[in-house]
Amino acid sequence: MGHIMGRNGKTQNRLAIDMIIAMVLGILVGLVFMMVRERLGADSSTWQAINSLLFQDISAKGAHRALGLFYICGQLFVRALQVVIVPMVFTSIVLAITEIKEASMLGRITGKTIGWFLITSGIALLLAAVVGYIFYLAGVFQTSVEGISASSGSTGSNPLNVILNIIPVNILAAFSVNNGVLSVVFIAIVVALSMNFSGIGKDSMIYKLCQEVSQIIVLFLNFVVRIFGPVAIFMLLSRTFATYGIAYLRSAASYVLIATALLLLYLFAGYPLILAVGTRLNPFCFIKKIFKVVVFGFSTSSSAATLPLNMETNTKELGVDKQVASFVLPLGMTVNMDGTAIMQVVATLFIAGCAGYHVSAFQLVEIMVLALIASAGTPAAPGAGAVILFTILSGVGFTNDAALIAYTIILAINRPIEMLVTALNCVGDSVAAIAVARSEGKLDEAVYDRIG
Repeated sequence: MGHIMGRNGKTQNRLAIDMIIAMVLGILVGLVFMMVRERLGADSSTWQAINSLLFQDISAKGAHRALGLFYICGQLFVRALQVVIVPMVFTSIVLAITEIKEASMLGRITGKTIGWFLITSGIALLLAAVVGYIFYLAGVFQTSVEGISASSGSTGSNPLNVILNIIPVNILAAFSVNNGVLSVVFIAIVVALSMNFSGIGKDSMIYKLCQEVSQIIVLFLNFVVRIFGPVAIFMLLSRTFATYGIAYLRSAASYVLIATALLLLYLFAGYPLILAVGTRLNPFCFIKKIFKVVVFGFSTSSSAATLPLNMETNTKELGVDKQVASFVLPLGMTVNMDGTAIMQVVATLFIAGCAGYHVSAFQLVEIMVLALIASAGTPAAPGAGAVILFTILSGVGFTNDAALIAYTIILAINRPIEMLVTALNCVGDSVAAIAVARSEGKLDEAVYDRIG
């Protein structure tokens, strides 16, 4: 995907270090402001002034006089990345499929990609279900939710709507919103396959247009990520932690701790082990090089915003062939949501415990299946996973008053969890890309093993 991170290893390493420093400083500054908020009181005039100056969401109701400097800077950065998501996904897939002339090869890559998505998601779901169910049976999730005011969430829907939404009813509508990326993937595949079978392929104007658009995207992302990335990461993380209260976290401490532990376990132990067993590659090289993608995904809480960096890291540092990366990673961003699946299983069991529902072994399997389907239809945007969670709750019938209140707690405190979820989703896509590339003989292992 071009030289998003610079032209040499030193530039890549420098940016990775800057991102890590920005993440650490952002969390520390955010925690300091969180303590200030608790000491002063969220309703005090002093904290209101600080919040209005630095952290306030200026689009919220009643915030017409707020400055929200950290909010504005963070949102400008995220929006600058999101504005190219649809054209980047479309052009990447069209160019990748057009480059693959053999239909049999394209079929193999597609099958292997879906297979690896199912493997990583299946292991993630099994881990979350087993561990979560153990804590559920132990009564850890039987937390009092009294005193938490309800807030608006989402209405439930049939998870199979994900299948219907693959094919858009209007091609222009699919290109107009970022939460319709699955439709964009479908359109790109149809266009590219039609170009191949018609024989025009690389000679078509569409192919040349996609090449030029791709080059423009690369230059734009190179500038945005390299120049503004670390500063934006600092501001995004500072604001996230500064605006949190302790009350919600205490009410759902069991959910937060267990979900965080499972996500971290799968991120730093599960993926490396899967990669080592499935590909016989050195997992430590992978961890070292993918870490900046983890930091970026955690900071932005958006798989879509992290896609450009993930593409660059896979092609330039992990040795994945550009054709494979351009196909697997955009597809993974839309349907491969390992972290989201883990979060949704644990959250559902937490809500069931709070609301007094009995979860049978059969219902646990049903929760896993619904989580797999619902997570595949989750938009690659901040906070989407917690909203889609209500689809699972309605699917298994956990909708009494206590369940709805517990659900609002998840909506209120899920931002840090969603940040970690995003990191997992992006790393899972990378694992699949590496595995598919190696199985096709399209992984440069010398580049993968190079440390420097």
